[in-house]
Amino acid sequence: MTTKEQRNEHLALTIIKNLQRRHIEAFYCPTGEEAVKKVSELIADGSSVTWGGTMTVRDLGIPDALRSRGTLEVLDRDLVETPEEKLAMYLRAFSTDVYLTSANAISEDGVIVNIDGNGNRVAAITWGPKKVIFVIGLNKVAQTVESALSRARGTASPINAARFDIKTPCQIDGVCHNCNSPESICNYVHFLRNSPKGRHVVVLVGENLGY
Repeated sequence: MTTKEQRNEHLALTIIKNLQRRHIEAFYCPTGEEAVKKVSELIADGSSVTWGGTMTVRDLGIPDALRSRGTLEVLDRDLVETPEEKLAMYLRAFSTDVYLTSANAISEDGVIVNIDGNGNRVAAITWGPKKVIFVIGLNKVAQTVESALSRARGTASPINAARFDIKTPCQIDGVCHNCNSPESICNYVHFLRNSPKGRHVVVLVGENLGY
């Protein structure tokens, strides 16, 4: 094990301990391949499952892995085309057994931070699906809640604005301007600090994933 791998494992175990204190089940997978296997293990046969706008889940190939099982009802939001179909899929997500997502940042003491433009992702994290599984690369770990929010706004949001070609100030120069642009993707700021009903599960991954 390299020194970096040792550090990642120590960091992950610290965060897992803090997540458990917040009633959030958590696991550490050193590699993306192990993370895909763990996520699949966490989803029972016969479950309905969908995901939010997460590049981490897509880049790991989790949707394909779940579809290939043939025992799940996979609601694939990536196949819808019209705004009406997209809205219907967003609403159906609230009644699924499992909702997959990532995070814009997570603090070392286990607070998960997300920022949304439309709010559908943070709404599903908060209420609806029976289980929410976060898949989070260790590149998204921040020392404090404040620095986690800074990462979400200053790193993730400008990249996502560029990805969607949204005309916000941060898309132009990569810097958060605390803007009130009508196209802002920073409309809803969400902090998950406890999982009172144990709905949430975190899979930490020892790789750089997503934004």
